[in-house]
Amino acid sequence: MTSPSLDGRVYAIAGIGGGLGPVVAERLAGAGAVLAGTDRDQGRLDELGEGLGLPEERWDGRAVDLLDEEAARGWCAALLERFGRVDGLLHLVGGWRGGRPLHEAPLADWELLHELLIRTLQHATRAFHDALLAGPHGRFVLVSAKQAQAPSNSNAAYAAAKAAAEAWTLALADGFGDGAATANIVVVDAILTPRMREESPAGDFSSFTPAEHIAGAIAFLCSDAAREMNGQRLTLAS
Repeated sequence: MTSPSLDGRVYAIAGIGGGLGPVVAERLAGAGAVLAGTDRDQGRLDELGEGLGLPEERWDGRAVDLLDEEAARGWCAALLERFGRVDGLLHLVGGWRGGRPLHEAPLADWELLHELLIRTLQHATRAFHDALLAGPHGRFVLVSAKQAQAPSNSNAAYAAAKAAAEAWTLALADGFGDGAATANIVVVDAILTPRMREESPAGDFSSFTPAEHIAGAIAFLCSDAAREMNGQRLTLAS
């Protein structure tokens, strides 16, 4: 699939250092975007930046603790100072705990997932809200999971956290109203990354969603072709 043109548009990518992040970064970079990625590990960000091979004016990688709202606001301010605008915020921060019945699973699982999947989202969207509304191409994209709408007993905390993140995103979309900014959700199964293929070339990943498909959906939602989509769930097949 040919990437839509995103020439010169600036995208902040939260959680770019995870399994999905590099694939999304490559897709958007190929479409001409300027990338501003964050993760908790500066070394990982530096490695990713070198791998992308982007010129200095198209890459900004800095470690930010998104559990700290002031740090999130500082990240946005730094990007506005450097690039003059931010055209999109992509929330790829992930995490999982589960596999035990809800009456046996430790509530510490919920506490961890609340911080990773909800609190980071709240801080990031609040920090970038005005920047996304300020331009003609403001985009927010959350990557979610089918568990949010079809929870299982053994993944109750994960499903509940994802559902809360989706609700927050839809509320953000409602606030954007009929303006130029949009907020949408890409719904996937377990994510199949290039590293997983390398480590298990004979593995059965038929029920997984390839990272490349997710990156394509995100690129579409960032494009002008999706300017009328707001407050939508885009569900990808395995």
